[in-house]
Amino acid sequence: MSMQSVASPAFTFTPPKRNTLTHIPGDEGWPIIGNTLAALADPKGHIEKQAERFGLLYRTHMFGETSISLLGPEANELVLFDQAKLFSSTHGWGSILGLLFPRGLMLLDFDEHRLHRRALSVAFKSGPMKSYLAELDTGIAARVAQWRAQPGSMLFYPAMKQLTLDLAATSFLGAGIGPEVDEITRAFVDMVAASVAVIRKPLPGTKMARGVRGRKRIVAYFSEQIPIRRAKGGEDLFSQLCRATHEDGALLSTQDIVDHMSFLMMAAHDTLTSSLTSFVAALAANPQWQNRLRDEVTGLGIASDEPTTFDNLEAMHFTDMAFKEALRQKPPVPSMPRRAVRDFTFKGFAIPAGSMIGVNPLFTHHMPEIWPDPDRFDPLRFTEEAQRNRHRFAWVPFGGGAHMCLGLHFAYMQAKCFARHFLQNLEVSLEPGYTPDWQMWPIPKPRDGLRVTLKPVA
Repeated sequence: MSMQSVASPAFTFTPPKRNTLTHIPGDEGWPIIGNTLAALADPKGHIEKQAERFGLLYRTHMFGETSISLLGPEANELVLFDQAKLFSSTHGWGSILGLLFPRGLMLLDFDEHRLHRRALSVAFKSGPMKSYLAELDTGIAARVAQWRAQPGSMLFYPAMKQLTLDLAATSFLGAGIGPEVDEITRAFVDMVAASVAVIRKPLPGTKMARGVRGRKRIVAYFSEQIPIRRAKGGEDLFSQLCRATHEDGALLSTQDIVDHMSFLMMAAHDTLTSSLTSFVAALAANPQWQNRLRDEVTGLGIASDEPTTFDNLEAMHFTDMAFKEALRQKPPVPSMPRRAVRDFTFKGFAIPAGSMIGVNPLFTHHMPEIWPDPDRFDPLRFTEEAQRNRHRFAWVPFGGGAHMCLGLHFAYMQAKCFARHFLQNLEVSLEPGYTPDWQMWPIPKPRDGLRVTLKPVA
């Protein structure tokens, strides 16, 4: 984001000069690059060192701008719950996602966000969710059957990435979308890769140039399809959005549907790939929990060729807790940017309007005073009793407040459906002495693809 005045329908402001933030403790690092390289090399270690040195509020300089990190549950509540409407998500995420996923739900603010969220929520009601479950169940069962037929060593992350992409294409776009499916999914892959590319301009040969081309292809496809979907209907998410209306009964515009579909496909694909990979990695490293979850799945009494029902998913209590613990250890969105739209104070420090603000679920999820022995995988942290005594913003993998992830129930549904088929058919383990090397930012993923060994369940 350039350092000039920025306007939106709701407000106009100028990012503050650096000397107006010097009263806030911190270390801005090297000239020009600041702390960017240190934070990218070890996001968790870097922020923990800064917090130990400066406390739960500190000043830093990354990606060309001075920003303020606010850490811990109280900071998460202030920024994410945002009762006073102090923080813009549009101008927090805009410089990261705005070129490729403009006006996605996460990039809208306040009343406009509320209106669009309400219109989109129709796609996540019980009727459509049952349709999505049927598509997910069929797709997951078929892929797990393939894995079972070819046991042994495999790189799990790319296999999961392909599966979530295929599932998003069928449940979001519809099973019969035809020969365009490969081209459309390729365009999404290019857009997602570009959103986290180092070079932020679409120069020839760059990831950003491929991403911008991918967006043009997506815009053309959705724009052409919208009138067709409105005429013939359908249970997939795209068809639901084509029929969605605002409070006054007006259909969403073509541009709105294009923007929301692009963003929802990206969010469902990339964050779920990360979450399900970390979930499987945790089960591979903790065989006692893997066996416990397999016993739970066996106890459902479903034959391997029977479909998964919502009642089955509701009964998977230990699986639910284990997935939440995987999200605690490796939240799919480890840091969340916002921009202050008005002056505010936190922990006694005055912070001016226009400041870039960051909260950090990855840090909060590893605070030992909240999560004893935080690196240990322990799903029992998520029993009802354990959660009752914990700050409600101590666990925020889906954000919070008005911007709480709209698709969180979809994520749980897909995770449990996957766990049902995977555990019913396969045992997963890591080679002795092997420790996966994780890249934790911008979305956690294993650098080496996560090598696992699969063995059919007898």
